Amino acid sequence: MVLVKSLKAREILDSRGEPTVEVELCAENGVFFAMVPSGASAGSHEALEMRDGEKRFGGKGVLKAVKNVNEVIAKKIVGRDAGRQKEIDEAMLELDGTENKGRLGANAVLPVSIACLKAAAAAKGKKVFEYVGELAGVNACVLPVPQLNVMNGGKHAGQENDVQEHMLMPVGAKNYAEGLRMACETYQALKKILKKKFGARGTLIGDEGGFVPPVANVEGRLELMAQAAREAGWEKEVVFALDCASTEFYKDGVYTIGDKRFSSGELADYYSQLVARFPVVSIEDGMSEDDWEGWQELTRKIGGKTQVVGDDLLVTNAERIKKAVELKAVNSALIKVNQIGSVSETLDAIVEARKSKWSVVVSHRSGETEDAFIADLVVGVNGGQSKFGAPARSDRNAKYNELLRIEEALGAKAKYLGRKFRG
Repeated sequence: MVLVKSLKAREILDSRGEPTVEVELCAENGVFFAMVPSGASAGSHEALEMRDGEKRFGGKGVLKAVKNVNEVIAKKIVGRDAGRQKEIDEAMLELDGTENKGRLGANAVLPVSIACLKAAAAAKGKKVFEYVGELAGVNACVLPVPQLNVMNGGKHAGQENDVQEHMLMPVGAKNYAEGLRMACETYQALKKILKKKFGARGTLIGDEGGFVPPVANVEGRLELMAQAAREAGWEKEVVFALDCASTEFYKDGVYTIGDKRFSSGELADYYSQLVARFPVVSIEDGMSEDDWEGWQELTRKIGGKTQVVGDDLLVTNAERIKKAVELKAVNSALIKVNQIGSVSETLDAIVEARKSKWSVVVSHRSGETEDAFIADLVVGVNGGQSKFGAPARSDRNAKYNELLRIEEALGAKAKYLGRKFRG
C-alpha cells in the first residue's frame, strides 16, 4: 500500500508553447510527476480536453482543469492507495459523471492516473514499464518498432487538404537500438537531400520534428524518403508508414487531397496504388472518423498485406473498437492515453483490440512534453510499435532515449519484432 498524501496541479507548456497540465503527487515513498500532451488534429469522439476559452493564451489556458485537480479530484484521491489503479480511475470517472469527461476534463483526470501508477511502481520496487506489465497481465519485454514522422504535411505543417505524416519504420534491425540508428541515419540523409534541393527552407520542421519542404504531393515526399534510405544504406531495412488524418480533408462525402477529389472507393484505390508503388506497410486514418463503409472497403482492398490503423475512428475507446471489430473496419488500433483519459481505460482498449489479434501502436500527440510515460506504456503492454515523431527535439527524443534505457535494463530478455511488427 502507498497512500497519496497530496495532489497539486499546475499549468505548464507543451512542445508547441501552449498550456497543458502537470500533476505533482506526494506519496509516502516520494514525489511523482505526470504531464499530459495535446493533439492538433483531434477526433470528435475523443474525451474532452478542457480549455479556459478566455483571453490568456488565446483561449487555450488550462487553469480550469488545474482547478479541477486541486479543488475537486484531490479531495477524492488524497488518502487512497495509489496501488489500486482501477479504483483510483473509477473514482475519478464517477466524480466526473459524463461519457467524455466533460465535467473535469481528460487533461485533469489523466495526469492523476499516471502519477498514481508511477508512485505504485516505485512502492513495489519496479520500473514503470514492469509495473504496467503487471497491470496488463503480460511479461513486458517487447521493444517497439518505431514509426518516425520525418516529413510533415496537413495540420502539423499548417497546410490544408494534405496527408499529415510520412514515417520511417526500421523493420530490418535486429534490436531497437539498431533500428533507432537506422532511422536517425536515414533522417539525417533526408535532411542533406532537402537542404541541397530546397536550401534552408527545405529543412524547416513541423510540430513533430518532421521536415516541411515545399513538396506538393505524397508521392514526391515518399520518393525523397526512398532516396534518403538508399543514401543511408538502409533501403532494404527501412519501410514507410502514412498517417493520412483524412478527417481533416473530408467534407460532405468527398475527400480532397491537394486539388484532387475522391469518393471513399476512389481514395481506397489511391492508397492501393501507393502501397504497390512504395514500401508503405501501414496506413493510419485512411478514412474519416465516421466513414465506416469507407473503412470497410479500404480494409478489404489492402488489409491482407497492409496494416490499416484506426485513430480518430477508435479514439482508444473500447466500445468503438468493438464496433470496428464487428464491421472488420481496421486491423490495428492506435493508442493515445489522452484520447480516453485514464490508464485503466487505455489498458481496456488494448485488451479489446488484442482479442481480435489486432496490432497495437502506442502514440504521442503533436503537442508533447518531456514526460516519457508512453515509452514505458508501449513496452509494458508489449505493444510492438510506437509512434513518437522524428528523432528531433527533446520532447520526442525523451521517449526514444527512455526506450534505449529499457532495452538495456531488459538485456537478453528484450525482444524486437522487426519485420513481424504486426505480431
